[in-house]
Amino acid sequence: MPLNVPQLLGVSPSGFDSQCKYVTAPFRPTRSPLALALVRLSIAGYTFFVLLFTVIWDSTKGLGDSYFSYFTHLSYIGVCCYFFATGVQTFVYAHRRRKGGEGYLLQRWPKWLQVLHVLLVSTVVTYPFIVTVVYWALLSGSDSFSTRFNAWDNISVHAINSAYALHEVLLTNTPPPPWLTLPFGLLCLGGYVGVAYITKATQGFYVYSFLDPQKQHALLAAYIVGIAIGECVVFALVRTVMVLRERYCIRRGLVGNGSGIAATAEDIDEWEEIERPKTPC
Repeated sequence: MPLNVPQLLGVSPSGFDSQCKYVTAPFRPTRSPLALALVRLSIAGYTFFVLLFTVIWDSTKGLGDSYFSYFTHLSYIGVCCYFFATGVQTFVYAHRRRKGGEGYLLQRWPKWLQVLHVLLVSTVVTYPFIVTVVYWALLSGSDSFSTRFNAWDNISVHAINSAYALHEVLLTNTPPPPWLTLPFGLLCLGGYVGVAYITKATQGFYVYSFLDPQKQHALLAAYIVGIAIGECVVFALVRTVMVLRERYCIRRGLVGNGSGIAATAEDIDEWEEIERPKTPC
């Protein structure tokens, strides 16, 4: 029996996100969908400003060609896109609720877009932690705060980025990412290693010093494997926290669906169930 990949990724045949968890939050003040939408759109606006300002700044210094070679910037673009997309979806949900309607746009869009949203969420709640740990543990130095621009840039993309991820992990009803999204995250990290070496071949430098085989020798493999293991550990920890948060909120009656009907303790078990292939009777 062929696997139903969309269903394993949380895209149920009976409907996507029937309880509107992706666009709601359990705690005040963002328990109001409009407040949550404004928070998400504010984050999207700030991250877009950071990206625009830094790429212009780097371009004036002759560094614009390598801007998109950094995993930090690529993952930050993902964060910006996620908060813009989910902010708009949450705003539409809030507007429809005010008009007496239900649901939001993504629920009616094609399944492949719903799958992409689930995959994007899995990276937004994990990659920022990887970026923060790797930068401050391996890459930061005396120049990290040498100028006001460097200080602001590094705090924005190497520290506050994790705060954005924590917001989604702890303070929203966003469901825990299905286990099947972990290989996707690892695949993207592996693909980025290729981007780093393409940059070396085309522009003559290593984006990150720990990727230089001439300097690191056998440590290079250890760094790459270590980051992959780190992604697995971060994913497992984040997912566990989100499962515990969701169970707590369900028991406290803090999770509801688009119709205002409170979720039950079985709802998270249903979410867990759709990640496992069904066995024939």
